[in-house]
Amino acid sequence: MFKIDDFLRLAVEMHASDIHLKVGQSPFIRLHSELTPADLPALTPDHLHKTIQHILPAHLVTDFSEQHEADFSYFVEGAGRFRVNAFMSQGQPALAFRHVKTKVPTVDDLNLPQSIKQISASQRGIIIVSGATGSGKSTTLASMLNHMNETENLRIITIEDPIEYLFEDKKCVISQREVGLDTLSFEAALKHILRQDPDVIIIGEMRDQTTFRTALSAAETGHLVLTTLHSGNASIAVQRLLEFFPANEWDQIRLNLASNLQAVICQRLLKGAQGGVIPAVEILINTPTVRKLLEKNKLDVLPAAIETGADDGMQTFNQSIYNLIKNGMITQEEGMMYATNPQALRMNLQGIFLDEGRRILSTI
Repeated sequence: MFKIDDFLRLAVEMHASDIHLKVGQSPFIRLHSELTPADLPALTPDHLHKTIQHILPAHLVTDFSEQHEADFSYFVEGAGRFRVNAFMSQGQPALAFRHVKTKVPTVDDLNLPQSIKQISASQRGIIIVSGATGSGKSTTLASMLNHMNETENLRIITIEDPIEYLFEDKKCVISQREVGLDTLSFEAALKHILRQDPDVIIIGEMRDQTTFRTALSAAETGHLVLTTLHSGNASIAVQRLLEFFPANEWDQIRLNLASNLQAVICQRLLKGAQGGVIPAVEILINTPTVRKLLEKNKLDVLPAAIETGADDGMQTFNQSIYNLIKNGMITQEEGMMYATNPQALRMNLQGIFLDEGRRILSTI
């Protein structure tokens, strides 16, 4: 019989980040971003049904039976905590595990820009960490919370689905709440959160207009809200927020964002030249120029504001990738694959820089 706990311990010993179980195939593990099959027999439907029965929390049994998918956390002695997604694929059960590191990473550990420490020190407003699935959003968010915990005296409340990093109080008083165990839903937790005296609210994922309205309300009353969002770059993140709402509300939401947004951090994970992964990071900060663009509905000009905002701590993906290549942290080939504008990056690497961003801004 396939023993999931033993296999998860082995995967962690091998430094796997993800484990994938699928009927008819051997288990796969992800090592340094590459999927590798384990030297085990192909899994059967009975294997995976029994595995799901073994690890699925009791409160999700009915949900999984009805909805055919569930998110939860799973702890294995000697291996640690895993973020798990159980789902059905072509009528057969499947599982995806993400190993959650026990050590909370720092901004420096992750090779993130130092300006993220300054962003973490914001007193109020909304900070969004965005990117595609698997781009390390949750880990970057955890590093920011860790920085606060080490440098400021704050009351922090998190709402997570599921909890991925466990924090010990240092300078902060932190309460972590897991959806399904500590609260019924994001909406239920957010309904009462302002009565719990938070300075900082961490919302694991910005999912809908209810979540965003609550975040706005908290920001407008002097709280700092950090959350994650799926988006390809920093400027698209703003459009994604608008799309939570009907079009007749977009003008008001943009004005609310102009007043309350602090920053958008967007990242992509690239293969490091020496192994491992390195984040390329795009940063949008709500400077007076950005605020003006939001107010005037000039969202298409936001990339130009980012490109010319280095003095304020902003940078585009191209600028980030250029620096990573120059510092020998990634190869030029890898950078080209992830650059927003590969042609412009190639010119930069040849010493040619066109001040296109300032030209665009000068026409506004």
